[in-house]
Amino acid sequence: MTNFFQGPKSSWIWLVIRLYVGYQWMTAGWHKIIDGFDASGFLKGAIAKAVPASEGAKPVVQAWWANFLEGFALPNVGLFNFLVPWGEFLVGLALILGFATIFAATMGMVMNFAFILSGTISSNPNLLILEFVLVALGGAYAGYLGVDYYFRPVWRSFIARILPGEADAATIQA
Repeated sequence: MTNFFQGPKSSWIWLVIRLYVGYQWMTAGWHKIIDGFDASGFLKGAIAKAVPASEGAKPVVQAWWANFLEGFALPNVGLFNFLVPWGEFLVGLALILGFATIFAATMGMVMNFAFILSGTISSNPNLLILEFVLVALGGAYAGYLGVDYYFRPVWRSFIARILPGEADAATIQA
């Protein structure tokens, strides 16, 4: 069954999924870039959702994630104010173009998991499922109707030149 999904004929399925998910990411990032974005309110809200169970609440955000947000993300909010909008925009653009598709979808999954761990549901589970399907079932053919069709052979050749002995592994993964 999975053989059907991993071939040039099924690349149209991956194109539709890529365009949808890419559009969602790109527009979300673009609005944050144009309208301005400050993650400090979001981070403080996520930290507040980590009320300990000993206080009678059921925490939406786990304590270890809240500790990360409070100890690293909030003090470095300027970095996140840059990374979130541009990360969303570039993931979307890469998916739409079909460039480094597996990497872009994986980075989208990382962002979806971060948002879900921070207590935000929104469209994150839907995008996460589509990205997982794109990576797990689409594989190399996820970007077949895109820049990856031309980019992957060049990339494999580059890797084979800089890492002798990796040529066989690169050919097998093609």
